[in-house]
Amino acid sequence: MGIGEPAASGSNANDVGRASRQVRWPAYSMAVVFLGYAAGKAVFAAQGRMGFPGGPVVSAAEHERYARDVMDVATTQWLGVATGLLGVVLVMATVTAVGRRVPRKLMLLMLGAAFVGLGAGAVILIVDGFTGLFGVGWQWPHGILGIIMLGLMTGTIWSYAGATKAVAD
Repeated sequence: MGIGEPAASGSNANDVGRASRQVRWPAYSMAVVFLGYAAGKAVFAAQGRMGFPGGPVVSAAEHERYARDVMDVATTQWLGVATGLLGVVLVMATVTAVGRRVPRKLMLLMLGAAFVGLGAGAVILIVDGFTGLFGVGWQWPHGILGIIMLGLMTGTIWSYAGATKAVAD
């Protein structure tokens, strides 16, 4: 096969070409979002505080109730750090050769689970940010951030699914 000639359907050359044309910027952007999330959670974990930098202030009463009825606040925040770092690894796996070793169905299942988790948080940001319905205290810029995060995660999943489709066919 010469330069510029189409690869045979289902061949490795076709798979490589499809993967090289993958849109990667949504995954890179989500990695930055997840890193920022992990960093913010780490700052608050080190301080033993609930919440997130730049977010609504958590009252002392709510902090005490959570620590008493649910779990130690610092432990919760450190778990948030781990979640953010796992998010980085997951979205970066969608655009790397190492990630291509993970079976497609398993990767899509993990991406779907991450989308559900991120989506739940984003919906709270969006609804509370624009309507105040949940009473958390998020503002409209947080709502816009929630919309952007949903779009970036959708783009990451869509791009991965498209780039790996030839391998699955």
